Amino acid sequence: MDAHPRSEPSSASARPALFHNRHGRHGRPRQRLILIALGAALAVLLTSAIVVVVTGWRPGGGEPGVSAPAPPATRVGAGAPGRWPAWGFTHTQNTVDRQQGPQQALTDLTAQPIPQVTPIMGWGIDNPMPRPGEFDWSSMDRRMATIRQTKGTPVVTLCCSPDWMKGGPAGNTDWSRLELAVEPKHFDDFAKLAAAVAKRYPDVRYYTVWNEFKGFWYPPGNRWDYAGYTKLYNKVYAALKKVNKNIKVGGPYMVLNSNAPGRQNGPSELTGSWGSMDQRDLDAIKYWMKHKKGADFLAVDGHSMPTQKEIRLNEFQVLSKFSDLTRWLRALGKGLPVWWAEWYVEPVPSDWTDERRGAVFTAAMMEFVRGGAASAYYWSPQTTTTDDCPGCLWSGTARGGGATPTLGMLQNFARWFPPGTPLADVTSSNPAVRVLAQRQQMVVVNTTAQPAQTQLGGSPLALAPYEVKWISR
Repeated sequence: MDAHPRSEPSSASARPALFHNRHGRHGRPRQRLILIALGAALAVLLTSAIVVVVTGWRPGGGEPGVSAPAPPATRVGAGAPGRWPAWGFTHTQNTVDRQQGPQQALTDLTAQPIPQVTPIMGWGIDNPMPRPGEFDWSSMDRRMATIRQTKGTPVVTLCCSPDWMKGGPAGNTDWSRLELAVEPKHFDDFAKLAAAVAKRYPDVRYYTVWNEFKGFWYPPGNRWDYAGYTKLYNKVYAALKKVNKNIKVGGPYMVLNSNAPGRQNGPSELTGSWGSMDQRDLDAIKYWMKHKKGADFLAVDGHSMPTQKEIRLNEFQVLSKFSDLTRWLRALGKGLPVWWAEWYVEPVPSDWTDERRGAVFTAAMMEFVRGGAASAYYWSPQTTTTDDCPGCLWSGTARGGGATPTLGMLQNFARWFPPGTPLADVTSSNPAVRVLAQRQQMVVVNTTAQPAQTQLGGSPLALAPYEVKWISR
């Protein structure tokens, strides 16, 4: 979907999103922001650079950043209570709730329950409120039934909104407009819809508000409309807490983009061997932190690779971005659990083998744990029930429909590394072999395309190329 960006923060005009959405598929950030006129852009950059150098001020209303990141975690899920929904996945367009199958996938999901996320509209869920006061819960009822059937912890993403809340006609659903923002005059209506969701599904205790700031971009300022999003968030937060004060609500679900080393497009307060963060994304989070009514967790998402797709960095080395960001967010949030609503590691296009993909996925999860993340949700790739799909959580019916190693990996993290689990200090003699351990179990990954030998606590271990091993201690 090619869209016209938002014109001003308080405008009631159409607010399409920045990213493409194809056939209901989640739009990862594959386009850079629209270009501002050259003269204005140079003036803004020059002024910002002078102010930063002289005063240390940062964009985003001058909210302070992080003086020092939080330390690496010694326990899983820093800031999260026990039974927190830590490691799971998000349902997308083609998933197991379509005709309640494939059956083997449902069986395998039930064998080790994990948290399961669903939006309220899009990605397989129909418009829940096509007209004011008129509800259609049929598709969401079906998905919630699947999550309950497989004993998963239900998590709801409050995105996206009915057309009539974003400038379209009542009774119509134009899926090409899925990622437009709610109009400010309908913020209260969206909060009422969120409350209706909470009343219909009283077993749901975890909600994220909106998704990747979709539609909330402010071109004149070359930044996010973080004030507009925060107003929407605060109304939804209040509405959900009024339904049940024990509901956990989080935001801002900001997408965190980074630039490759040497390609920094402006000052950034967070850099690493993987590059530098886009300061505009960090500013949006800082504004939300200062002006939110309340929050039970801090939600973000992002890709380990930089936005410059022509630059290919080592896929294992850039994973430290996840732990670096998590530690920065933990310090900013002052104890709020850090929640990765989505995460991505694979470049597009990709020639990865299943073994290589599995090794990178597992190593990414290890970085979330080490950084102190409380949750990380895998965005389930989409396929039909018959096609094969790299990175999918279950195979198509033609291949039996059962769990893939990717689902098994998530289930192993849920089983062996739940929140509160003390981490054990086990080192590998070979830096190409990574290890994460607790008292009873450890997971080991060969990050190379060659066989590897290592010593773990004095015991030798041989690994095949890109092999992942779960080992009892």
